[in-house]
Amino acid sequence: MRMRTLLTSLATVVAVTGGLALTAPAASGSTGVVASPQADPSVAPGGNFDLSVWQLQEPIGSPGSPTTISSSRLQGANGFQDSYFYTDTRDGAMTFWAPEKGVTTPNSNYARSELREMNRSGSAADWSLSGTHTMKATLRVVSVTSNVCVGQIHLGSGGSSTKPLLELYYRSSGDIVLGTENSPSGGQTLHTVGNVSVGKTWSYTIGVSGGNTINLTVNGSTTHYAIPSSFNAYKQYFKAGSYNQSSSDSTTKGARVAFYGLTVAHS
Repeated sequence: MRMRTLLTSLATVVAVTGGLALTAPAASGSTGVVASPQADPSVAPGGNFDLSVWQLQEPIGSPGSPTTISSSRLQGANGFQDSYFYTDTRDGAMTFWAPEKGVTTPNSNYARSELREMNRSGSAADWSLSGTHTMKATLRVVSVTSNVCVGQIHLGSGGSSTKPLLELYYRSSGDIVLGTENSPSGGQTLHTVGNVSVGKTWSYTIGVSGGNTINLTVNGSTTHYAIPSSFNAYKQYFKAGSYNQSSSDSTTKGARVAFYGLTVAHS
């Protein structure tokens, strides 16, 4: 199994996996900022997280061409950070800010500050639906105007579609909603899978297995969804961060998302 891990933690519960003790992040009942002794709040996100297998996209740049930051620039305690992607100095969280007004990709009306999965070689991740692929995250939505996507499985090579296979949304009401794409040509079915108040910590696992099943776990509750055969030709990759789902002329309204743990695995 190949493991790609970004891990920092909130000090609450200790779990033991394979003989290694890991401090688990706070559950959905926690509020506000919780001290994180394993994270250094004085360094860039690359000082607390392994960013060697991610590339960052930010909501700045020229129209239709957002700025991207390579994994080599993200790595290390003195790695890249700015007002859109930074370490929360209170608890070490890797934080993403996406305002309602920002540079977008040609196929979207919404700004994002978001990680895109890469290979350690520096090439873009592009994996087959066969096998088992999972992304686990612990996070909290610090603020959101309306709706924000905090995790995706996106279509890669195999055709001309620029759609995601799935998007996991968090709404200002606290609802957590999975959007599954009906086909590579579009159309999305929405599934409400939980509710967590703004500012509280929660966790998700999204993944695929057997080439035909989406697996989603939110705060320990698991659901499964069939993958239409029209996606079989496409390869995939993970994304995580703050992909705002509302737009306006405001640069102060938007979605701010803090991550405390992120693990990607393929087998």
